[in-house]
Amino acid sequence: MPAISEPKLISGNANRTLAKGIARRMALHRGTSVDLVDARVERFNDQEIFVEVFENVRGEDMFVIQPTSNPANDNLMELLIIADALRRSSAARITAVIPYFGYARQDRRMRARTPISAKLVANLIVEAGIERVLTLDLHAGQIQGFFDIPVDNLYSAPIFALDVRHHFRDSLDQVTVVSPDVGGVARARELAKRTNSRLAIVDKRRETPGEVAEMTVIGDVKDQICIIVDDICDTAGTLCKAAEKLMNDGAREVHAYITHGVLSGPAVERITSSVLKSLVITDSIEPSESVLSAPNIRIVPTAPMFAQAILNIWSGTSVSSLFDTDTLVPIYEGMYRHDS
Repeated sequence: MPAISEPKLISGNANRTLAKGIARRMALHRGTSVDLVDARVERFNDQEIFVEVFENVRGEDMFVIQPTSNPANDNLMELLIIADALRRSSAARITAVIPYFGYARQDRRMRARTPISAKLVANLIVEAGIERVLTLDLHAGQIQGFFDIPVDNLYSAPIFALDVRHHFRDSLDQVTVVSPDVGGVARARELAKRTNSRLAIVDKRRETPGEVAEMTVIGDVKDQICIIVDDICDTAGTLCKAAEKLMNDGAREVHAYITHGVLSGPAVERITSSVLKSLVITDSIEPSESVLSAPNIRIVPTAPMFAQAILNIWSGTSVSSLFDTDTLVPIYEGMYRHDS
């Protein structure tokens, strides 16, 4: 099969800022102009989604950039319809770049007569003609097994490790990475290992769904700079309570590093009025104006990593190389050049 000249990017409406950022980074890497494919993704009066691609994509290697964040159903349908339009236009291969994979929290049956919605979404994506998925920090790693196509799951830990080593470079020996629950220990341990930090766990017990009855800190956090690590922050209630518990147990200050800032409902207000000194999120979900204006919320970019991952997929080279923190240093071009 002859080599395809260049990868081509197309974006839905979910996070066009990130899509344009990925295009800019790819242009920098390639030394050529990289633009999003000219298309329109719009809604009829009855809210049906319509897609029209204005460029020839026959035989092209297409990458559709579309997180399935809020509104999840609309953004998912945009992804599926864009994929169908590309397939019917004879694209050679379609890769879905889904920085935030919606429905990932519905990855198993919690009770009788409930769905496994993440598996249903996987089926829909495959049936739409998508041949590969590129995503970031899946809520549950086993979701990769829901697909019968390749799934590349990138991790935020290498980026967060760069950020922690940069912002806490003078006090790394006083940093303790904290998992907000027992289920997130592996994620917290990974960041602790990369930053050579200690590890603690907040054990929480719920009397009713959504309400935490009791929290216990496992590990010594007295006089420590605590960094809570998780993949999703939704309403931020548990996160803020965990931060308060850590401060009550003697922590010097508390920060949080969360991959996907869903931040729905009262989340931003809770965070700005909490004891959290900072919340660091990625741009996997388009941030709202309230998030951008919040004094203690900071956003780290994922465009450099996604751009490199797309180029690696296109050229047939390793994506797993991006799991290494040191590999990301040149990709992030001096953002963390003062690292120790």
